[in-house]
Amino acid sequence: MKIILKDNIENLGFKDEVVTVKDGYGRNYLIPRGLAAIATKSSLKVHEENLKQRAVKDKKIKDEAVKTAEGLKTAKIVVGAKAGENGKIFGSVNTIQLAEAIEKLGFTIDKKYIKIKGEAIKALGSYDAEVRLHKDVEATFKFDVVEDK
Repeated sequence: MKIILKDNIENLGFKDEVVTVKDGYGRNYLIPRGLAAIATKSSLKVHEENLKQRAVKDKKIKDEAVKTAEGLKTAKIVVGAKAGENGKIFGSVNTIQLAEAIEKLGFTIDKKYIKIKGEAIKALGSYDAEVRLHKDVEATFKFDVVEDK
């Protein structure tokens, strides 16, 4: 079954892509949740016209994403966490805390597009994370976990 995605779906595709999925997945999950629409001849024509009209806006969005990626690579991102002896954190640092720290620097990033490399962060130190800002733009950046006082 061919469908047109209405939203970015992890491991499937990006918004406005035409992809092929199994019938059950499309009819029972994607379409009822409003994540996709069936790709008929008429809907594909309308979709192509919409993509042509949106090309200029998409270029502007991509340029903004590239600018944000460059800013993240040079930014000093610090996440505060309560820690005990030997620098061990109570709990762990997650993407929500990282997104909030990035937002304090003036960048708006949705937490679902951030992936922290490696295992859960349970100690103070420097770490790497990756963020997808656009379907063609990904950025890897460093951040520090420091003791919150």
